[in-house]
Amino acid sequence: MSRREKAWWIVGGILIVLYALSPIAWIISLSLKGSSDIANQSFLPTKAVWDNYTQIFTGTASDLFLPALRNSFGICLIATGISCLLSMFAAYAIARLDFRGKRLILSAALGVAIFPVISIVTPLFNLWRQIGLYDTWPGLIIPYLSLTLPISIWTMSAFFREIPWEMEQAAQVDGATTWQAFRRVIVPLAAPGVFTTAIIAFFIAWNDFAYGISLTSTSASRPVPAALGLFSGASQFQDPTGATAAAAVIVTIPVVLLVLLFQRRIVAGLTNGAVKG
Repeated sequence: MSRREKAWWIVGGILIVLYALSPIAWIISLSLKGSSDIANQSFLPTKAVWDNYTQIFTGTASDLFLPALRNSFGICLIATGISCLLSMFAAYAIARLDFRGKRLILSAALGVAIFPVISIVTPLFNLWRQIGLYDTWPGLIIPYLSLTLPISIWTMSAFFREIPWEMEQAAQVDGATTWQAFRRVIVPLAAPGVFTTAIIAFFIAWNDFAYGISLTSTSASRPVPAALGLFSGASQFQDPTGATAAAAVIVTIPVVLLVLLFQRRIVAGLTNGAVKG
C-alpha cells in the first residue's frame, strides 16, 4: 500500500477504536463523579471521587453487589465447564462419526442459539417454581447451558474437523482404546479450540440479564447483571447512576483481563478453526 492508503487505514482504525471505547470511557467518568456532579454534562468529572466504589464494596450497595458478584463467578464457571465438556463429546461425534441427522443436530443447535430468550422465560419461571429450582444456582446453570451449548458445539466442531484423524488411528494401532485415543491425542490437539470456546461461553453466561432477573428473587443466586438493575439511591428521588456505573466498571474488568491475557490464544484458536489445511 502507498503511504496515503496506510494513513487512511490508520485513521480509520483509530476512529473505530475510539468509537468502541467511548461508552466504556463514559461509564468510568460517571463512576468517578459525586452525587452532586452527576448532572454535569461535561465528559470529565469536576472532581474525581471514589465514593461510588466505596458504596458498592463497603457501603449500602455492598449487600446487593458482593453476593451477586460471587454468584456470577460461580454460576458462570460451572455453566462454562459443563458446556465445554458436553460440547466436546458432541463436536467429536459430529466431526468423527457418520450418522443420520448430523446436519439436523447442528441446525437445531443454531435454532436454539437464535431463539429469543424472552419467549421462554415465563414458562420456565412457572416450571422452576413448581419443581423447586427457582432462585437457585442450578436454576440458572441449566438455562445458561441453552445459551452456551449451541455456540460451543458449533465452534468446537470446526476444530475437530481440522484434526488429522490418522493420529487417532495410529494411537489405536499402538494399542490405545477409543477413549484413550480421544483423551490423550484428540483433546490435546483440540486444546486451543476448547480454550477459545470456554472463553466465549463464559462471556455469554456472564452478560445474561433476562434469566438472571426473571429466575431469581434474592441474593442467594442473583447474578451481577440483574443486581445492577436493582440499585437504589439514598431516596426515591435520587437515581443511583454513580453506583451503577462503578459496579459496571468492576463487572467489566474480568472480561477485559481475560481478553488481554489470552488474546493470542483466542485469535489462534479462532484461526485454527476457520482456516483449513
